[in-house]
Amino acid sequence: MMTSVALVIGIPFLSAAVLAVVPGYRASAAGNVLAMFATFLAGVSLLFVDAGASSYVIVDDMNILFIILNTLVGLTTSVFSASYIGHEIETGKLTPLFVRFYHAMFLGMMGSMNVALTANNIGLMWVGLEMATLITVVMVGIYRTPSAIEAAWKYFILGSVGISLAFFGTILIYLAGQKALGEGAPAMTWSLLQAAAPQLDASLLNLAFIFLLIGYGTKVGLAPLHAWLPDAHAEGPTPISAVLSGLLLNVALYALLRFKMIVSAHPEAIDPGPVMIVMGLISLIFAAFMLYQRRDIKRLFAYSSIEHMGLITFAFGMGGPLANFAGLLHMAMHSLTKSAIFFAVGHVAQAKGTQRIAGIRGLSVTHPGLAIGLAVGVFAISGLPPFGVFMSEFLIITTTFAREPWLAIFPAFGLLVGFGALLWRLQDLLFGEPTEPAHKVSASSVPLIIHLGLVLIAGIYLPPTLVGWFERAAEMLK
Repeated sequence: MMTSVALVIGIPFLSAAVLAVVPGYRASAAGNVLAMFATFLAGVSLLFVDAGASSYVIVDDMNILFIILNTLVGLTTSVFSASYIGHEIETGKLTPLFVRFYHAMFLGMMGSMNVALTANNIGLMWVGLEMATLITVVMVGIYRTPSAIEAAWKYFILGSVGISLAFFGTILIYLAGQKALGEGAPAMTWSLLQAAAPQLDASLLNLAFIFLLIGYGTKVGLAPLHAWLPDAHAEGPTPISAVLSGLLLNVALYALLRFKMIVSAHPEAIDPGPVMIVMGLISLIFAAFMLYQRRDIKRLFAYSSIEHMGLITFAFGMGGPLANFAGLLHMAMHSLTKSAIFFAVGHVAQAKGTQRIAGIRGLSVTHPGLAIGLAVGVFAISGLPPFGVFMSEFLIITTTFAREPWLAIFPAFGLLVGFGALLWRLQDLLFGEPTEPAHKVSASSVPLIIHLGLVLIAGIYLPPTLVGWFERAAEMLK
């Protein structure tokens, strides 16, 4: 177990140190892909080791799911990034100096997220998320334009406030654990805190969860804590948008779920469910209406991410084996689909020379391949069958309807509103009067095909082994 975890964490960080001194962009891009491929293989190897925990590291059904998803999306994004950033350099939007450490930072970000996912120490988990945040702040501002710098600063300020509140919540959990586990590392070890949860101070747990929900909820992008997210997506390079929506939001929610498991195990502590339901629904419905007002294509899909993270939070707030199963499935489906959409959007923006929706028209005529990829991605994220997003949304709505029929109205309404906005925008993007300029872009379609292919397969057939894996992880959440 420890060897596989060491590889999942060590390969990105060691490769980052190597790539930091590699001078050429092409060599650095190839090294980035190779490093992420090795990291993905290390993540898959966790399937063949026994689950277990030490003072600082844990491997169980829940985090293996996230680690494999994290390394897979990181691998495909590294492939997409090679062509995308190469085009930005060729067109002069980025200089070699500004991307000198791009791939090293990319791997550092992936390694930091893997630290958070494998950490059994709640302080170490916080450090991993903080490191990932600081690295992405730099990458969001890589274009060095006034708007990019502003977006990076907004992300830094709001992200720092959020992570500071999460840090305070982590300290409160530690204080609650001291009485039952003693001082030092045991009171910060998640597996020991989970086992001793009924013995912890309920009032401290209640206060801690509020701080953790606000702190990590900022990272998740839940409304009204979401203000950094649309700017970061719009102004940063598109590979970072793919990683933010597809991975970093998941890692923050994963951290929140770990703490939810501790609080839920105490019979006298606050029930996290209703609070998460309310925040999830606010995010879902708010973002669905905001989709109609977006004028930037990357901001459009940034708000779509807020919408879906709200739905996932709602599902985990409902709780129970089936709702948790649906929430985990939707996290995986959203990660694959939304990153695929950003792959398509990145090359669409390069082809049209703008991110403004008004300047992107007639893709079916000028760039039919990109039009098909974008259309399939939008159909998938809208929850149309036979894609996996439809399956997870169907499970969330039907589970809610079976338990609280009146409550199911709200997520169904939000999804329908969002569906209308995306289809309205897609129609003009694909079939409007073609706009100029229409540049050719050297786009790799492999990452897009892999992601959408997996989402399509998941919507048609989920292997029993995968279903059992999701069920065991859902059972852990209770």
